[in-house]
Amino acid sequence: MGFQKFNFKEEIMNEIKKVGYTIPTPIQENAIPHIMEGKDVLGLAKTGTGKTATFVLPLLEKLKRGDKNVKALIIAPTRELAEQINSTITQLGNGTSLKNCVIYGGVSSKIQIDNLKKGMDIVVGCPGRLLDLLNQGFLKLNKLEVLVLDEADHMFDMGFLNDIRKIIKQTPVKKQNLLFSATMPVEIKKLVSEILKEPVIIEVEHNEAIKKIEQFLIKVENISKKSQLLDTLEKLSFDSLIIFTKNKHKAKNLSRILESKNYNSVSFQGDLPQSRREKALDGFRKGEYKVLVATDIAARGLDIPQVTHIINYDMPDTVAAFTHRSGRTGRAGKSGVVISFATKEESKIIQEIEKLNKTVFTKTTSRYRLEEKEGYQAVKTIEKKENNFKNKEGNRERNKEGNKEGNKNSQKKYKK
Repeated sequence: MGFQKFNFKEEIMNEIKKVGYTIPTPIQENAIPHIMEGKDVLGLAKTGTGKTATFVLPLLEKLKRGDKNVKALIIAPTRELAEQINSTITQLGNGTSLKNCVIYGGVSSKIQIDNLKKGMDIVVGCPGRLLDLLNQGFLKLNKLEVLVLDEADHMFDMGFLNDIRKIIKQTPVKKQNLLFSATMPVEIKKLVSEILKEPVIIEVEHNEAIKKIEQFLIKVENISKKSQLLDTLEKLSFDSLIIFTKNKHKAKNLSRILESKNYNSVSFQGDLPQSRREKALDGFRKGEYKVLVATDIAARGLDIPQVTHIINYDMPDTVAAFTHRSGRTGRAGKSGVVISFATKEESKIIQEIEKLNKTVFTKTTSRYRLEEKEGYQAVKTIEKKENNFKNKEGNRERNKEGNKEGNKNSQKKYKK
């Protein structure tokens, strides 16, 4: 039956068809009915599972335009995710009379304040700016009907939980609460117990998506990373690639190096003004740039289905971060490739990834070739180092034998 089973209004169904949604994803299938019934929901699902539409569609169906009060608040950890959610609301809600806007820092608040004064039904925002506008009296949540916390674990990682608690204190006690998280650290469990009332818990496994991603591990030394990357890119066939680094400075410099080598590359990191971040992402989505060199701000919440390859230039510090980085590829049922550069010092995180994620790496040395596999180019190793080692060992053995024979002949001559 597809989305018809949810009995959405005709104007919403028309937009669902326009965006090409046909069959609900598991999180949509299981969560939408409960959200429509007004129950609190805890959704445990990673990015790429269709969770944005999971809460957006019921909001569009249930909320009614009538006054200037904010009826639904969606809190997201990053500007990019907030923009993406707001864009989805605008797209799917095109046939409704509901009004929505997005609020975050790093840009002027004037337009955001003007929008709030006009009256918004749905507000999407990041904790810092939301709290600022609440404290200034421009944002009022006393009539809020639905609160959505998206990627709650990421907000915890970014230190937003105190701000979130302050925001929640300014909302009515009686409201519907929806919380989505990929993982459940202790602090998120505590937050769940504080705000959700008898929640329906829906957990969606991501195993099928993980199976479509092939993982490769290249052992490197820090000093040889740049040359290793250039060598990798020279031999790799890719449509769209994200390279992850540990810090902003490295992302910027690495992108410049790739540009100098004639790769269509752009950096994406927190020091960029919002306008340049949006321009970089837009260009990457449209294919103007084939390579996005980014920090972990690109690891979550970005819906760029055409990404074919990921390179972890620097390994992340946590298993969760590795999972989210990998989740940027292999989306929408497609295959993907993740190539990770790892030094000896990073052996511990590799072991944790293998154990907790049950990831099977194809481990390679720093010399490799490309092999066609399942419609995309994968990295395979040529064990030159091992062969060279064997050859050296063989030469040593032959030299030893030669020396022994030489010594024997010398001894015979001496006896004579």
